[in-house]
Amino acid sequence: MSLLSIIWNPDPVAFALGSVEVRWYGIIYATGFLFAIWLLGKMLKSEGCPDDWADKIFIYMVIAVIVGSRLGHVFFYDWDYYKDHIGEIFQIWKGGLASHGGAAAIIITVWLLAKYLCKKSFFWLADRMYVVCCSVAALIRIGNLMNSEIYGCETDLPWGFKFVRDYPGIPVEQIPACHPTQIYESLAYLVLFGILMWMYWRTDARKREGLICGTGFAVMFIMRFLIEFIKNDQSEFEAGMIINMGQILSIPFIIFGIWLIIRAMRKDKGERRNNY
Repeated sequence: MSLLSIIWNPDPVAFALGSVEVRWYGIIYATGFLFAIWLLGKMLKSEGCPDDWADKIFIYMVIAVIVGSRLGHVFFYDWDYYKDHIGEIFQIWKGGLASHGGAAAIIITVWLLAKYLCKKSFFWLADRMYVVCCSVAALIRIGNLMNSEIYGCETDLPWGFKFVRDYPGIPVEQIPACHPTQIYESLAYLVLFGILMWMYWRTDARKREGLICGTGFAVMFIMRFLIEFIKNDQSEFEAGMIINMGQILSIPFIIFGIWLIIRAMRKDKGERRNNY
């Protein structure tokens, strides 16, 4: 570490099993899912739900997140490349996942699971899923940090990171320090996770369907929208755009979250009037 920046150059490969490389990103990703399934199981058990619900939800959500994140990257960020390389679309080990695609896939999967597995409303399951998803999102950004990817623009702040891997052969002193936006997002999601945990365990928010996931959508994607201002463009076509693709894709989720909060609050007020 220098006085004005942090030198960052970890090996993204944790270890190798023969010819197979096991990356930190994958380990952290898996750790996030394991914690999420443990927490979801604890939440569902506290409400007297069947023991196998958490396991079934876990399997379907893992598939949804991976497929949705990959397709989000392919179609939102890099279709110009993949339209000519269709066979590479599902080669996820080469990198390329978009959180907005994963979020869309989660919404669809939660709707299906709520209807056919839990036999409850979409918002009942969405509230509980959003709590655990925040913890996964926070860890995924740490995985991005280990890959030295999705970082921000240049900065003079003392905690700026020099991502050495992206500047091979260039002396460290000539490498610009950049905002470690992976850390910013991870910390933001951890704070949101704490807020949603408090809402679920310490308040009556779980009884006001849509309030927890509405808060999650609104806060997470507002933070994402703001942090994008100091991120580097993820694709060449974003150059010159007033707001980038990540911000454009965040807007519908912000609107959806605000609508859910208003809906839950109005419904709660209506129920209180009926009780008088």
